[in-house]
Amino acid sequence: MKLTTKTPYKLASKIRAYFQRSSPKQHDSYIKEEPLRAELFSSDQMTQYGKKLAETHQISNKPTKGHLLSRLSKNEKELNSVRKLLVEAIKDNSIITPAGEWLIDNFYLIEEQIRTAKKYLPKKYDEALPQLIDKKASGLTRVYEIALQIISHSDGQVDLEHLSTFIKSYQCVSPLQLGELWVIPTMLRLALIENIRRISALIATDKIDKNLADYWAKQLLNISEYDPKNILLVTGDMARSNPPLTGAFVSEMFRQLLGKGSALALSLTWIEQKLNEDGITSNELISAEIQIQAINQVSISNSIGSLRLISSLDWRLFVEENSIVEHTLCKDHGGIYSKMDFLTRDRYRHVVEHISKKSGISENEIAKIAIRLADKNVHQNQSSRSHVGYYLTDVTQPLFFIFI
Repeated sequence: MKLTTKTPYKLASKIRAYFQRSSPKQHDSYIKEEPLRAELFSSDQMTQYGKKLAETHQISNKPTKGHLLSRLSKNEKELNSVRKLLVEAIKDNSIITPAGEWLIDNFYLIEEQIRTAKKYLPKKYDEALPQLIDKKASGLTRVYEIALQIISHSDGQVDLEHLSTFIKSYQCVSPLQLGELWVIPTMLRLALIENIRRISALIATDKIDKNLADYWAKQLLNISEYDPKNILLVTGDMARSNPPLTGAFVSEMFRQLLGKGSALALSLTWIEQKLNEDGITSNELISAEIQIQAINQVSISNSIGSLRLISSLDWRLFVEENSIVEHTLCKDHGGIYSKMDFLTRDRYRHVVEHISKKSGISENEIAKIAIRLADKNVHQNQSSRSHVGYYLTDVTQPLFFIFI
């Protein structure tokens, strides 16, 4: 991965291509994936978008196995490759972008979050979660798609209040399962790691483009000092190599060569002419590069900050606040259910979840059935049977016996 002025430009180009690779065998191609950066939504816009998104989602009956862990593994591998590239650049006293500095300074946190995601997303777990019918990517887990959309429309900045508002609005159209609510923090981790990986690929190609520019700038500076009559030949070699005239490449070439003599102006003129063929000037491209670097720095800092936030929150409160099943069970006569401790309430919810999977009846409908049975006995003055838990945990009861 190490690139220096002695590295042939063909090798540099090959390494650059690594960060834009794709495999025809994979449904989730890596080629030219942009960061998760869509239109920024306000709280009201997120509310409306939650309903709209739910209306478009269709559940698949043929779940794809292990696609989330596979994606995480790929992201981890590429992040380590980018880290290696940047560490080597730092050792060579080479300048890296502010976004690259953020990545290196917080890489320990990213590694920790990858381990946490693997811990809370065991093999085959995603198979049990609802997956979407998607023509572009088969087997996309619904709650993961929700996390991707949240990250995209917030530029990686997770806000618990906005998240809760979005989930509530989504469930007005399509209720989420308890398992989906519990896995939201893990899905947000995966989406943030995905976003950081995408930004990191841009950081890597940006660095490689600068290294390519450095290679040619050093060649040109050397020939202009010791054999200026052959500078045209080196410029021709550079032109035939078809270098990527990106903002990173052009800005580095102009930084090193501008004002260094009339002989070197020939090389810069060639670059300017090539850019003009595409209707752009070097000044415009360099200005755009500066803006892109600033945007990438904000995106990666937001994503890293969100990873920290996710680890610090008590997600039990989030789940109970956003669980439709929880709200149904809280309608238990006399409010007994809501007065129980968290572990007991969670036990009841797990029973509802289990019965739902066995019976094919929705979780909320199971909760409603238990509530109706309890209410029936309230009217018949059978207080011992008027609590919802009697129908969820007592093995002698029909609801338990039939479905468990």
